[in-house]
Amino acid sequence: MKPIKLVTPISGDLNAPTQNLLGLAALAAELGAEGISVRDLFARTGVDAAQLEDAHARISHRQRLAIYRNAMRLAKRSDVGLLAGARQRISDYGIYGYAMVSSPTFGDALHFSLDHVTMAGPAVRQISFRIEGRTTAILRSHGLDTLGELLPFAAEFWRSSMTVLFSRVLELPFPTKRMIFPFPPPVHWRNYERLFNCPIDFDADRMEWHFDAKVLDLPCPNANPITAKICQQVCDTVLTEHPGESDLVRRIRAACLNSPNRFPPASEITSQLGLSLRTFHRRLSDGGLSYQSIVDEMRRSLATELLENTHMSIDQVAERIGFADATSFRKAFKKWTDRSPTAVRNPSRMR
Repeated sequence: MKPIKLVTPISGDLNAPTQNLLGLAALAAELGAEGISVRDLFARTGVDAAQLEDAHARISHRQRLAIYRNAMRLAKRSDVGLLAGARQRISDYGIYGYAMVSSPTFGDALHFSLDHVTMAGPAVRQISFRIEGRTTAILRSHGLDTLGELLPFAAEFWRSSMTVLFSRVLELPFPTKRMIFPFPPPVHWRNYERLFNCPIDFDADRMEWHFDAKVLDLPCPNANPITAKICQQVCDTVLTEHPGESDLVRRIRAACLNSPNRFPPASEITSQLGLSLRTFHRRLSDGGLSYQSIVDEMRRSLATELLENTHMSIDQVAERIGFADATSFRKAFKKWTDRSPTAVRNPSRMR
């Protein structure tokens, strides 16, 4: 593990649909136990309840905060964030969770989680990781200004969720040493101590999570190098931002993934992005790109991943990436890669 690491999970455009809905099912379940529907939780946020079941759905940072605001307003208990986080399961985090649980060591799992933290939907602008004195590992949250009154709720839900997720990866209680929060103790502050099982500092000038650095070397009980590699490759596919890629291209990728049609016409994308069709094409052309080239690259990457690392049939892969039939898919894939789908599906790659 590197001793110092800094990640920036939130896009500069807070309205860009760049975040998964991973983990929000636990929040919906906790409120559901209080008789509050998912429809009410997502009311006036622009998010549909059906998107909870869609691994490709994306929401913006502002939409996530709107969901949190609804949860605070609707909940009958003040500690709903803590309780919802405690409901998390590995499956609630999908491929992100499976990649962590199959990692060789917890240090590898943590490193992966930070590199792909956008998938877990954090509400802070930056997260840093460092080790002090070889004994204490510290995760620090930066850029809390966008949260305002939502800070306590977001902190509770995030820390509770990650504590449970880390514990499930290890199949052991997570060795937290101290939690530090930059807000006054809430009325349910004693629940912090019970959940995190460590001293809690409130009214601090920073937000940090201290834990025993020795945990980084612990092997994960469910480590599986093949599963870990496949899961990590899937996480990297399409979602990974390419070096030098413009914010517009990142927003296009996210909007495509968020669309029920997966790869909709340019007119639908421009409507989502608030751009005229003419401006959209001009800005892409200025960068030497076209909308079709972006879509083709996304399809090529996803198709290659599915062919190499799953047992899906050619027909299923074609359907998954938006082709009406396998014949059209074969022709397009040959054009993109100069190889046939059958040639890519080499049995030696499935070891």
